[in-house]
Amino acid sequence: MVEFTASERHACELMEIARTTHRYCSRRDDTQLCEQLLRWAREKPRFGYRRIHVMLRRDGVIVNHKRVQRVYRELGLSVKRTRRKRLSRVLRPPLVLDQPNQEWAIDFVADVAASGQRLRVLSIVDSFTRECLALEVDTCLPSRRVTRTLEGIIQRRGLPIAIRCDNGPEITSRHFLAWCVERRIDVVLIPPGPNRHSVI
Repeated sequence: MVEFTASERHACELMEIARTTHRYCSRRDDTQLCEQLLRWAREKPRFGYRRIHVMLRRDGVIVNHKRVQRVYRELGLSVKRTRRKRLSRVLRPPLVLDQPNQEWAIDFVADVAASGQRLRVLSIVDSFTRECLALEVDTCLPSRRVTRTLEGIIQRRGLPIAIRCDNGPEITSRHFLAWCVERRIDVVLIPPGPNRHSVI
């Protein structure tokens, strides 16, 4: 409007906004909320805006969580996230196999059906005989489903000495690791990364 000496109506038409929007001035006052956020940030420096919002609700302050997030960011109180420490495991060389049931290898294969439904296949192979012990197919194969499939094989063949697998979430879950400890089955992990060798 200043540079091209255009009228407000013409400028708003070019910007495709209403003149009432251009004239609007916010009347909200976040002074009290800022003081409360700063107080909680000093007392609990590791609290994020969600937890501070809960504390404000406990104090009887009724405020929208989006408003708390906006003011929280404007005050520069965002907490830097700490990276989760991963459990480091010592990777051992493969055993020299000379009989069945010394080591079973577990791996997952993904595919898509003609209908577009995603499928997962759990394959379990005896590393010595190269015999496929199970092929479990489903849309979801959590760790409890894996241990249930292994239990069925154990009833027919007996316990393996070790299970070779990758670092997938089904294998590194507490349930699967506890199941292996309870049955005294050694878990052998393959090296992570793009250059690792396949489990099977």
